[in-house]
This record gives sequence, structure tokens and C-alpha cells, in this order.
Amino acid sequence: MKTVYTCFCTDIIHEGHLNIIEQAKKLGSVTIGALSDKALIRYNKFPTISQEERIRLYTSLDGVDRVVVQDSMVYEDVISSLKPDYVLHGDNWRNGPEAAIRANVLRLLEEYGGELIEIPYTRNENVKKIDSQLKEKLAMPEYRRKRLRQLIDMCPVVKTIEAHSGLTGLIAEKTVVENNGHLDQFDAMWVSSLCDSTAKGKPDIELVDMSSRLRTIDDIMEVTTKPIILDGDTGGLTEHFIYNVRTLERMGVSAVIIEDKTGLKKNSLFGTEVEQTQDSIENFCEKIKAGKRVQLTDDFMIIARIESLILERGMEDALTRAFAYVDAGVDGIMIHSRRKEPDEIFEFCDKFREKVKDIPIVVVPTSYNQVTEDELSAHGVNIVIYANQLTRSAFPAMQQTAEDILRNHRAKEVDDRLMSIKHIITLIDEL
Repeated sequence: MKTVYTCFCTDIIHEGHLNIIEQAKKLGSVTIGALSDKALIRYNKFPTISQEERIRLYTSLDGVDRVVVQDSMVYEDVISSLKPDYVLHGDNWRNGPEAAIRANVLRLLEEYGGELIEIPYTRNENVKKIDSQLKEKLAMPEYRRKRLRQLIDMCPVVKTIEAHSGLTGLIAEKTVVENNGHLDQFDAMWVSSLCDSTAKGKPDIELVDMSSRLRTIDDIMEVTTKPIILDGDTGGLTEHFIYNVRTLERMGVSAVIIEDKTGLKKNSLFGTEVEQTQDSIENFCEKIKAGKRVQLTDDFMIIARIESLILERGMEDALTRAFAYVDAGVDGIMIHSRRKEPDEIFEFCDKFREKVKDIPIVVVPTSYNQVTEDELSAHGVNIVIYANQLTRSAFPAMQQTAEDILRNHRAKEVDDRLMSIKHIITLIDEL
């Protein structure tokens, strides 16, 4: 009997999946590949049920002979092992980043005479409704809030990029690229004080109040599903911070990062060029304890940002603070540096990991931007934040466009660098 293989990456079975199984049954014995959690999140899909539950769901379907786990979007391992006579897939992977996966499947099948069979992708109102319901579920606070902790457990590095509006949130949400046959995407979003203030034309000195920042978060949350990490600056007064923790937790924000400075906040990359005051270890620990005390769930994370290296207080001071903050109950440590080389970051991470194994480390490689995620992961880093690159790339482009229109008294000369209206419209989902 001939063998048929098809891979599912869904938490909900609809008529499109049933149609694939029906077509597969006509060809032979049917094996379903259950895409693993780690592979799913690289495919811009976050599981709402566990891998084990998905396996049980697929196994229960009529016409399915067996279910195996597919650990990568690339079919290489599973095809090499099973050597199916046929691979079945919808025809929706012919374009875009997935086309590289399709090409790889064709190459693998050609090696031993297997055949790819594509059937029309089912896209009717019922399927659209089910997809919409799944997205709505992912957007709900109780699901979104815990997603950062889940990603830390599943990913070598949680790739995080800034978002300061609904549109930049959609870019963070929907950008998927193909690298050597693998798909990649961002896992989370960083709502930065700098970028949020800049987008509003305000200086980055905690001038934009929390109410305004909550509106930004709400705009992003309305159109996205990925977890949000908020730049909480100093956290403000402890008496105010505890209320903000409750609000952020209720909204579905996954984490807030607060820095151990006091007084008028200045951007850390100024370092010692401007007057900046670091909080005492005791005061900052009390702020952490107060925030953790008022949480209603275990999902929300308070992450302590250590400014010792920025302010040139030395490695010993940074580590002393890190261990004290861990003892105070913090859920993560962010270590910051403005040096061009990552050496002191590596040193901090290595020494911290000698003593603390399970508390996530967060870094922001803005100054030392030559370092790779793999290199950071090798030193125990869990979350990498690309904190301001979208903002910094957008503004020069907009300024140049404005200048060129003024020079030419028309818009024709800038047309080749503009995103089409059609592309913008398709980026934004309609209800």
C-alpha cells in the first residue's frame, strides 16, 4: 500500500483539513505530521493547545493511520525517515517565504521518486470565521499575558522588536522571512519609552504619562497577538508602580522592565555624559517586592534593568545588584551596556549564570550590534530586544521624502521608495 504524508499546524480542525485527509485516503495509508510547538512559533502561529493535545486531536480523525511529530518547518528529517510515496499540501505555499519550503520538499521527493500533490486551499466564510476566532483567542489578555514565559521555555532566544503604533505592531506581527529553507519571525514586541515619546514628538524624560502609554499599548494590542514587554522607565514612585502593575497585568501585557535609577530620567546611552542617579539596592528591592506582592497571576513578569555598567560603576556592583534583585523576587534581569563590543555583557552573563541558572537574562544590543543571537544565547541570554531600529529607520526615510518633494515640487521622484497603498491595505486586517 502506498503511503501519504501531510503536515498539520492547527489547533482547530476545519473542512479544509478534512478535505486534505479525504484526498489522502484515496491515495494510500495516511500519516499526519503534527508540527511541534518550537516549529509552530517560527511559522507565525502560536499554539493554543499543547503539542500532546494536537497529537490526540489528529489521531482521532477518521482516515488517519498514524501521527508523527515534525520538529521543523523543513520536511527534511521526516521525509528522509518515512520516504512517503506522496506528500499532500494546499496550494497556498507557492508564493511568499513558504515557497522555499515547497522547493525543498520537491527536491527531497525527487531523490527517491516521491510525488508532491497540491490541492486548492479551502478559503470560505466558515474557514475564515474559524481562523478569526483562533486569532481572537490569541489576542485575549489571559492568553497573551502568559505567552512570554511560554516562549522563554520554548525558544533559545526570544526575538523582540520595538512597536510604537498599531502599524509597527503589525510589522512586528506579520514579518516572516526565509533563511536557508527555514522560516523566521519576531516573537514579541517592545513598547519603548524612547520610541513612544519620539512618535509623539516628546523628549524621553518620562514626560509621556502612563495613561498615554496605555493608549499606545491598546492600539497595538487591538491588531496583534504577540506578547508585549513594556519599558517602564524607573517605575516611578512605588505607590504608583503597584497600580501600574495591576493595570498592565489586567490588559494582558507580559512584562514590565524598570531601571534602577531615580530622579529625572535620561536615556541610558548618554551614560555619564549627563547627571544620572542610581537607586539604592534597598529601595529598588522594595519596589520589586511591592510590585510582585500586588500581582494577581504568576504570568506577569517584573524585570529589573541594571544601569551599573552604563554608569561605569563596575562589574561587581552590577552583579551585586543582580543577585539582590533576584532575592527580592524579580522575574528577569536586563543588563545594559553602551560599549561597542559585547565583552562586558558576556562577562556579566557568564558570572551571573554561574550562580543563577533559571532567571531570564534580557539584553538590548544597540551599541554592540555586531553580536549575533546565537552568540548571546551561548552566554545564557534569553531575550534579545531590538529596541529602536524601526523608529530610527523610518524617520530618515520620511525626512528624505519630504525634502525631495520640496526640491522637485512633485512626488514622482520618491515613488520608487514608497510602499504601495495596496500593500498597506493588505497589511491591515479587516474584520
